[in-house]
Amino acid sequence: MKRRIEIGLLYSRNSSYSLISEACRSGALAAMAEVNADPGLDICFAAVERDPGGNADMYGPLCEDILRESSARHVVGCVTSWSRKEVIPSLEKLGGTLWYALPYEGFEASDHVVYTHACPNQHLLPLLDWALPAHGRRAYLTGSNYIWGWEMNRLARATIAAAGGEVLGERYLPIGAVDVGRIIAEIRATKPDFVLNSLVGASSYEFLRAYHALGLTDAHFRADRCPVLSCNLTECEFPPLGEAAEGLISAGPYFRGVAGWPGAGSFGSAHEAASYAAVRELARLLAHRPGAENLPLAQLLAGAGGPVDPGTHHTSLPVIIAQVRGGAFRVIQQRGVVAGDPFLSRGLRGSAQPLRVVS
Repeated sequence: MKRRIEIGLLYSRNSSYSLISEACRSGALAAMAEVNADPGLDICFAAVERDPGGNADMYGPLCEDILRESSARHVVGCVTSWSRKEVIPSLEKLGGTLWYALPYEGFEASDHVVYTHACPNQHLLPLLDWALPAHGRRAYLTGSNYIWGWEMNRLARATIAAAGGEVLGERYLPIGAVDVGRIIAEIRATKPDFVLNSLVGASSYEFLRAYHALGLTDAHFRADRCPVLSCNLTECEFPPLGEAAEGLISAGPYFRGVAGWPGAGSFGSAHEAASYAAVRELARLLAHRPGAENLPLAQLLAGAGGPVDPGTHHTSLPVIIAQVRGGAFRVIQQRGVVAGDPFLSRGLRGSAQPLRVVS
């Protein structure tokens, strides 16, 4: 008889970033189904779902609802860093753990969060390390107006300045806002060498469509001359973009069809892969350990091995840079597995490793 363990799922299925939420939810549910069907495991997972509807103020209360109204001590969820930070006080108060499966801005290592996607030394810094010599040192930065956009652009400014480069402009939009005209006008006027896009969801889609249209009228803004770089846009967001996705360059631990992580499975995007990996790692930590689901995170990870650092709770991940060509990401550079370094203890360039060029 398998032990039944309830697991919280906290994703906004109706929001400006719902495509990301659905990808994460799909990965988590797929992993739960595998765990439940595995005769070698003595556990089965049951999902306890709550949907904040894209309202940041609802994440904390709904996380508390999961932890109070069910036996779940572990919650897989949250898309934005804003929502992640909203639930941490609830986790601290009620003794829960969040498994967070999205790229984020670093400078956090909560005792109640496991970070299964990339932080800046695994996405932004390798991406800029590649882009600055490849495309030039004059950049334009844009992002969503909360900590993800602010911190990504702060790190980008520091990295570009250290390389002798220049930031020509920097603009933000509220999450879900689609008025990108001013940003496009400034980019057209300043003519940077590349654009770093840290917008989220619908804001990003509108920007990329407008930027693609700009490239059709001005050759400087074609992807081969002035590409858009991203650390958070994946294949799950291709449908609203269409041909506007062409030429986008992104960094992440997984792109569709790339083997190695997180195992032998094939996933639609890195978001799906990271949430799948979160549930599978949780299953590994809980299997054949009755009552382990109630342990504090530090005790759960102690001596367990695996990809999650017991000190920072960040995951060692592959670093891959890829570009959209013909409607799919094609790998252009690939690094080995890099340990998450959320506080950049090795410095802005401390994560640099020899690159393997992939044609």
